[in-house]
Amino acid sequence: MSFAPKDSRPGPVEPGTESARAQAVADAVLYEGYLLYPYRRSSGKNRVRWQFGILAPRRWVEADGPVPPVVAGSVESWQQQTECLFRVPGEAEEAEADIRLRFLRVVARTAERAVDGEFVPVDSLDVDGTRHLSTEEAAPQQFDLHAKLSALLDGGLTREIELPDAKEAEPLGESGRILRRSEGIAASLSAVAEGVGDGAYRLRVRVENRDREVDADASRPAALRRSLVATHLLISGRGLEFCSMMDPPGELSAAVAASRNIHAFPVLIGDDADLVLSSPILLPDHPEVAPESPGDLHDATEIDEMLSLLTLALTDAEKREARATDPRAAEILDRVDGMPPEVLARLHGTMRSLHDATGARGDGT
Repeated sequence: MSFAPKDSRPGPVEPGTESARAQAVADAVLYEGYLLYPYRRSSGKNRVRWQFGILAPRRWVEADGPVPPVVAGSVESWQQQTECLFRVPGEAEEAEADIRLRFLRVVARTAERAVDGEFVPVDSLDVDGTRHLSTEEAAPQQFDLHAKLSALLDGGLTREIELPDAKEAEPLGESGRILRRSEGIAASLSAVAEGVGDGAYRLRVRVENRDREVDADASRPAALRRSLVATHLLISGRGLEFCSMMDPPGELSAAVAASRNIHAFPVLIGDDADLVLSSPILLPDHPEVAPESPGDLHDATEIDEMLSLLTLALTDAEKREARATDPRAAEILDRVDGMPPEVLARLHGTMRSLHDATGARGDGT
């Protein structure tokens, strides 16, 4: 598959297609850890959010010294680098690459009460039986870089990314409003390629936070408002055949060993070798979302059945706070509360990839 070079927010794709399967995995990476059970603002683990793929302002993140360029995506850094190998089975002049950068942008959400013609910030606001809390949300973003192989080999391409400050008000009748504020983000997306022998090439993609506004002594929340969160890449193309970086062919083992991935690692995604997901969360080649999973719980390190049962056990007051914390938390509650028994039963356990360990054939020999 290939992504057309178009800027937009990540949206739904048609179910049952290879694109839908890849999108489901990429979305799981995008929202992993977005909001953890019990999905309430008052929960301690939801007071320190945003854990993976954080590209923060360099001045802030290096206040205590340079960040080690390790592969782990749980380390806060100012850069992310992906290196993957590919071959060109056809004409090199026709080969093209599409690189899609995806991340979350932190949004400050403030409940404001209407008082004498003015709006006063408050911790919470009840309107028509619905509670609204002041907290943080996140908005998905994506940017594309399209390049011919010839351009990648001839010095590469760079795209500068500038997101200006943004503000949006959501009226809540005469009672008040929800004010959402996003601070500016400056970043860059660059790509370059080089030959590595044996008819193969190395593609290097770098994402950098270029912010110069945040001071070294800023608070973490202040720095995160100008950061890229859950940063990852989808790389596809025409006339390119990507190689596994986890199980490469023998003749490319040395080139794989010489590749340098920083705070992300690329894996093949889908059935073919024409799509790569570079994730801050280490994954195997060809990852998939379990077909039994009825929806995202934002905590893929836990078990769907356990999280669903725990969510059902929340008190009415806890559910009310969760709904007021984030719209995605409200979606989880609605889905779990309305889950049919047969769907919950499917989460109880599934056996996959069964094989005969004794080597016996089906005819009894």
